[in-house]
Amino acid sequence: MNETIICAVGNVATQPVYRDLASGPSARFRLAVTPRYWDREKNTWTDGHTNFFTVWANRQLAANAAASLGIGDPVIVQGRLKVRTDTREGQNWTSADLDAVAIGHDLARGTSAFRRPNKPETATAPEPRSEPNWDSAPDTSEPPADLVDQPGPEPAVMT
Repeated sequence: MNETIICAVGNVATQPVYRDLASGPSARFRLAVTPRYWDREKNTWTDGHTNFFTVWANRQLAANAAASLGIGDPVIVQGRLKVRTDTREGQNWTSADLDAVAIGHDLARGTSAFRRPNKPETATAPEPRSEPNWDSAPDTSEPPADLVDQPGPEPAVMT
């Protein structure tokens, strides 16, 4: 009833992880939100503190997010904010999660091509990805071959 709905603008920080659960499809990824402001003393734009959110998507939004988003993509996420606190091994932890209602590419920073998914009875779920270790350093290994840009045909030259 009295939920906190927010809109966060940032970049995808981790590859979305898709799972097909008994309750339906689910996907999650980390969102990095860094405010920028004009520093009058330095006469330049300066980055503020980066906040990280775990974004959770369910049902069709999960399948579409997993198929559409990649690390570094600029996105806008609208959803319910859930702040959780926990004590692990004597340390207090606080996490901010967004239960996403809508996710889209930020068209102020690039272009995007919209495609409707196949009908549910013929739709194929994205390949499941391995579960990342949220507490470790990011993976710096080579991306899979299907994610690397392949050379295409030479562009036509108008004369």
